[in-house]
Amino acid sequence: MELEVGAILDGKVTGITNFGAFVSLPGGRSGLVHISEIAYSYVSEVSSFLQVGQDVKVKLIGIDESGRINLSIKRTQPQPARPAHSGPRTQMSGPRSGGSRPHAASPRGGQRPAAGQNREPSSFEDKLKQYLSESESRLSDLNRSGESRRPRRNRRG
Repeated sequence: MELEVGAILDGKVTGITNFGAFVSLPGGRSGLVHISEIAYSYVSEVSSFLQVGQDVKVKLIGIDESGRINLSIKRTQPQPARPAHSGPRTQMSGPRSGGSRPHAASPRGGQRPAAGQNREPSSFEDKLKQYLSESESRLSDLNRSGESRRPRRNRRG
């Protein structure tokens, strides 16, 4: 039987490792389902999803130069719907040095936005302007806080 990339086949799990599972295919061949191709959710242990002897439906996703067969279980199933994006995640929690002071430019930093700042930017250009403004503010805050920590050297010639 000639194997083609994209074919969906029935197989049986013959071995489990920490990086995936080996599956026997029709025609006496076998392939590997990498841990990242087992499920759409995070897989920390292959054995929590698959057992030796289990019948599985796999999709052939590749055959490398050495003749090794790469398989996927998750690509035989419909991809789950992603949750709606709740907005930009540009919040910084403050300096990386572990400071707990909320950042003044962050709308979630403990301060209320000014009266004109409570509406979301509508166009890409507005979002870009807002991002640049917040970025410049954060950089200036970091530079100011970094100046006070830096040792001063007296250079006399």
